[in-house]
This record gives sequence, C-alpha cells and structure tokens, in this order.
Amino acid sequence: MTHIQHRGIDHTKLDAMIARAIGDLSAGYGGVMVSIGNRLGLYKAMAGAGPLSSRELATRTGCGERYVREWLGSQVAGGYVTYHAISDTYELSPEQTLVLADENSPFFIPNAWAVPASMWSDEDKAVEAFRTGQGIAWGDHDGRLFCGVAAFYRNAYKASLVAEWLPALEGVVQRLDAGARVADVGCGHGHSTVLMAQAFPASTFVGFDVHEESVAEARRIADEAGLSDRVTFKTARAEDFPGEEYDLICFFDCLHDMGDPAAAVAHAARAIAPDGTVMLVEPFANDRVEDNISPVGRIYYAASTTICCAHAISEGGHTVLGAQAGQARLAELFRKGGFTRFRRAMATPFNLILEAKL
Repeated sequence: MTHIQHRGIDHTKLDAMIARAIGDLSAGYGGVMVSIGNRLGLYKAMAGAGPLSSRELATRTGCGERYVREWLGSQVAGGYVTYHAISDTYELSPEQTLVLADENSPFFIPNAWAVPASMWSDEDKAVEAFRTGQGIAWGDHDGRLFCGVAAFYRNAYKASLVAEWLPALEGVVQRLDAGARVADVGCGHGHSTVLMAQAFPASTFVGFDVHEESVAEARRIADEAGLSDRVTFKTARAEDFPGEEYDLICFFDCLHDMGDPAAAVAHAARAIAPDGTVMLVEPFANDRVEDNISPVGRIYYAASTTICCAHAISEGGHTVLGAQAGQARLAELFRKGGFTRFRRAMATPFNLILEAKL
C-alpha cells in the first residue's frame, strides 16, 4: 500500500475543498430525492396548493406519511421546498414549481437526474473502458440514459428551437414556411423533428438515428402528434443517410458523439442543396479548458467521459470530439468537409447554435 506524504497543507484551502466535496455529495443524495418526488407526483401535488402538512401531502399522493415527512425535510434542507415553522407546513413557490413540478417548463430538471443514475449503473462498463481503451455504444447503456436525455432536451428545444434558434439562421424560417426538405440527423426520440414539423406544415421532415429503439419511439411520438404524413424516421448512419438536396440538415447535440464526425460533415455537404443550411447545435463550450470551469462545463465533461467519447470510440474513434469541442474545432471540421461559411448564430448557457453553408 502506497503511503502518501502530506506536506505543506494550507488548512484554509483544505477546508474549502472539504466543503466543496460535501456539497457535491449532498447534491448526489438530493438527486435521488428529486427523482423520487417526481416519480411519486409529490411536487405536482404541492404545485399551487399553498402550505401543506406532511399528512395532507401524503393523503394527496397516496404515500406513507412518515416517508413523506422525511422527504420534505430533505427538500427544505436543500432549498427546494419552503418550510413554515409556525404551522409546520410546507410550500412550493412559483419558482420552485417551474423547476420541479411543471413538466412543460423549459426549466424543469427532475428528468435530468436519470442521466447520472444511468452513469452510476454503467460504472463497471466505464471502468473497463478506461482500462482497455475500448468504447461503449449508445445502445449498451442503462435505459434511463435515453429517457433522461430525451426528456431533458425536449423542453429546451420546445422553448427555443422554433422561437429563437431557427430565426437566428439566415433565411431558414422563410424557406420552411414556403416548404422545405429537412433532415434531422441523430434525431433520437424525434422531439426536435416533431417540433419543427408542427411549426412548419408546408415542409417535410425525415429523422435518422442509429439506435433502433429510439427510432421506434420517434415514430410513436410523430404518430401521436398526427404527423406521420410529413414526418418519417429511419435507422441510418450520419455518414451515409439517404437522400439529397435537403434544404436544411440538422445535427442536434449529436455530432460530437459520432465516431467519424468528419465523414458525417462531408456527407452533409453532399446531401445539402447548393443554397441549403446546416444547423449544428452543440453543448456550449469555449475553446480552452481553462475557460470551461463552470458547473455546466463540469456536467458536460463528465457526461462526455462516460457517454459521448465512449460512443465515439465504439464507432471507431476516428475523431473523438467530446462534448466540449468548442467552436474553433467545429469550424475547422466543417471547413475541411467542404463548407465555406461557418458562424455562431447564437448561444445559450447550455448550447452553441451554429450555421454552415457551402
């Protein structure tokens, strides 16, 4: 057993490091509580209800009062629920409701906890991948990953895709209004495809993904929305998806996951109409590690380690971009792929929205 020498310890820095680690551990515990509260409808039962006792909340949700009381204590301690000591009641504020109870809110967060849950479940696979250098295919992960990612991005896309991101692209909205052919590459459960189809009834859309289960779910979602006549989904790779002369080709948070993103970009250059547009949405990142020191950067680097890079390596790993590739690397990829124009259309704390043209 190796003995580690502890020399020159700055106890102020040590205390700060311990506080950070405990805070992170507390957040991990809290995530389990958030997921339980979401699954049991505890937050929804509190939304707009005013102050409730633990017994009242238990009755509303059909849960055991003693469990509910302790769960509420965890929520108060974490700042997720307001406690009124005089009346021994608990209340969800309007702001807390937007984050924890309203499934249509762009700020709704509970579903995102399914992603780290899947990462823990797949820890042995990740450890083996580290040791061997081999990859982990998207479909080989715990099933909570697919549902968590789809649900988390769905609300962000619902809030911003049609209202903000597409209008930031040159002439794209006008083309969609007139009737365009659109390819959504790496479409997953198809939420982005369906949102665009609902907003632009004159256009036709096809979504491509390598994960057959996701494609099946996308078809179900499109069918429920009554869009099967204009929206189709196919199992296909980004490097050789069928069709050409697309007016708009979209890559939503997926290019960095691909084993050969250069081949995907080159194929998009062949499939795009001469005056068409590629819309690239990627996780927000600056170009240097030292400029990505933030909670969001930490989330993306962690997910990239066990999910994004792992999948790219499983596909051959010709270029493993990772979720924090940054605009400069992406621009160079598109330049080499045959595109002459590349720009940042806009950015959010979570995403870069980039535009490429031939």
